[in-house]
This record gives sequence, structure tokens and C-alpha cells, in this order.
Amino acid sequence: MRISKVSVDALHAGAKTRFYWDDTLKGFGIKVTTHGSKTYVAQYRTSGGRSGQTRRFTIGKHGSPWTPDKAREEAKRILAEAAQGSDPAAIRKQTAQIPTLVEFCDRYLREGTGIKKDSTIATDRGRIERHIKPLLGHRRLDELTPGDLRNFLKQVADGKTATDIRTGPRGRAIVTGGKGTATRTLGLLSGILSYAVALKLIAENPAHGIERFPDQKNERYLTIEEMRLLGNGIRDARSESVNPNALDIIELLIFTGARRGEIERLRWSEVDFVAKQLRLDDSKTGQKQIRLNQPALRVLESRSRQPGSGFVFPSDRSEGYFVGTPRVWSQLRDRVGLPDVRLHDLRHSFASIGVVGGTPLMIVGALLGHTDHMTTQRYAHLSLDPIAAAAEDIGRQIDKALNPNS
Repeated sequence: MRISKVSVDALHAGAKTRFYWDDTLKGFGIKVTTHGSKTYVAQYRTSGGRSGQTRRFTIGKHGSPWTPDKAREEAKRILAEAAQGSDPAAIRKQTAQIPTLVEFCDRYLREGTGIKKDSTIATDRGRIERHIKPLLGHRRLDELTPGDLRNFLKQVADGKTATDIRTGPRGRAIVTGGKGTATRTLGLLSGILSYAVALKLIAENPAHGIERFPDQKNERYLTIEEMRLLGNGIRDARSESVNPNALDIIELLIFTGARRGEIERLRWSEVDFVAKQLRLDDSKTGQKQIRLNQPALRVLESRSRQPGSGFVFPSDRSEGYFVGTPRVWSQLRDRVGLPDVRLHDLRHSFASIGVVGGTPLMIVGALLGHTDHMTTQRYAHLSLDPIAAAAEDIGRQIDKALNPNS
């Protein structure tokens, strides 16, 4: 029969499934089931002549979008590929096994994170759920192109994934996007796609070579005068009975340059008063030692141990540790007129005061627990230039000789 709209509409269900073949395009047909369902197919023989296998490729059901004319064009394409030695049905089966990005991201989090720390995996999960899945999750891995990823970078940078949602009775997630987030999220996506390459799901990583926004790390250093303002604010807060856990944590961050999580999760078993140091079992960089100066020791010595809890800063509401520092810090910084200062900037300030005071970068890096000396190099511009310092000293001596009364 000549497959056309009229001839196909005239077909009806029978006692068994039947195939009707087009009389002008060999291999193009339509299957009619016992329930009356009509599906276009293309049938061909794989390479090898009569020894080849017969394959039947399902094009789609009769109706929108598969009209007889459109199905015929698709059948021509499939049959032409088969004539050139390809096997379209096998290719389709293989392609169907390639996961979408949603599916593969979940697999990556289960199997591909390697030795990443739990905190890093949590950050990765947030970027996957807030940015990658909403924008690209429906795409198969083999469908992603460099153009798709450039567009993804721009969309995240422009704030397309920005949102403000509740994450529980007291939780809230504020996602803003921006260039820094875009760059870091594309970096994560590139790592995920490299894992797909290693598993031979795709041949190459489409994220390679894509130019990203400079990842400008926000760094804010408190001056000595701002430290005085902060000290006054902490004393006032203590007099007003603001949560002592939060205030003690803030002071330890100031005096040690530690990360917030390292202090919030601190256990008494990790505090060595004799050696004057913290021996952290786990941190962002693994096991770590933090030296304790006298002000830091004073804060810890003022703490009393809570029965039944091994945490230095136990939670008031659970068996875990205190996590309310950001809220208290937000109120404190606004109160003293430092609204742009983040808790992590206290770490930067600890380092900057040391470098400006002449402490070698290597020593500052050791105090901060940097495992890569390049991480400490961000503070290099703060160190005093010895040549400039010498020039200044000589200038003062000459000026004193030329202008003794000035």
C-alpha cells in the first residue's frame, strides 16, 4: 500500500498485530496492534548481506508530530544510515542508556566524590540542586555542548537561578547567583563531566576550554581601629547578656584565625592547655593544629564544661554544637558600623595583621593551616617592601639633617 493519511486512517485493528509496508519506500511501514494503535517503523538489515540481522526501528505513533510525510522522511534518514553500514536501532539503544544530568549528578554524589570532605560534598550538593539541575538537569550527558555551558555560565552569573526558599521550620536558603558562583559551579560541573568521561559515558568534556569569570575572592581586612570598635561592641553585648557561646566563638575566631566550623565543632578532647594548641581531628584540610595565644586561652579557660556534652560550645536545644553565631554576628557588625564584614573576614584580618607586622608569609600560612603556600600568597601584597622601608628610613635621616627644626 501507499502509506498516506487516507490509507493509514483506513486501517483498523484485527485479531493480531499486523504490519503494512509502503510500496515506494522499501523498509518503511506501519504497525497496527489488536487495540488499534498505529506506529511507524523502519526495517532494514545490518551490514553483512544475507548474514546480517533484521532490525526494526520504531519511529513513532501515528498522529502529532508523526504524520505519514514526516515519518517517511525519518524512515529515509534511518534507511540511508543503515545502507552506509550503521545500525540506527543499536545506536538508539546505546543512547537511551546515557543518563540525564539529573541522574548522573546523583550518581556523582554517591560514587564520584572520592576523598572530598563532607562539608565540600554538602556545598557541591547545594550547587547541583540550586543551579545545575534547574538549568541543565533534563539534558542527556551526550547532548551537552560548549555552547550550552557558556549559556549556563551566563545564566547563573545573571541571577537566573536566584531564589529565597524555606528549608525547614527555622531554615532558609538564599541563592543569589553572580559571577563568582557561576565560575565555581561551572568548575564543579566540569569535574562531574570529567567523571563521566572516565566512565566512558561521553568521549570528551564539553566544559574544557570555556573561559570563566575571574573568581574574585572577597577579602576584607579589619584595621586596628575597627578591631577596637569590634572589641567595644563585644563588651557591650556581654553586658546585655547576648548569647555567650556566640561571643566566645567570635573572639576565638579573632584571636586564632580559625574557620568558623573548626571553632563551632570544637571538642574539649581537642583542647590542649599544656601545649597551648587545638588538635583538631578533622577540618577542611584534615587533621590540624591551631596555636593558642594568651587571649585565646583566656576565652577557653573561662568556659565551663557542660555535663553530657563533649563540645566546647554545646547547643542549647540539642545534643549537638552551637550554630547560632552568624545571627549574633550580623547584629553585632551592624551595631558597630561594620556591615560589610563577614565572619570569615576575621580569618583574613588575623593574617593581615601578622603580615603587616612583619611575620613571614610561611609562618602566617602555618598558623592558618594552609597546605598550599600559594593560598597564603594572597596576603603577599600586605607585607612591607624592605627596599621601600629602607628608602623611607634613609629619607627620614636626610630630612632630619637638612631640616633639623622641622
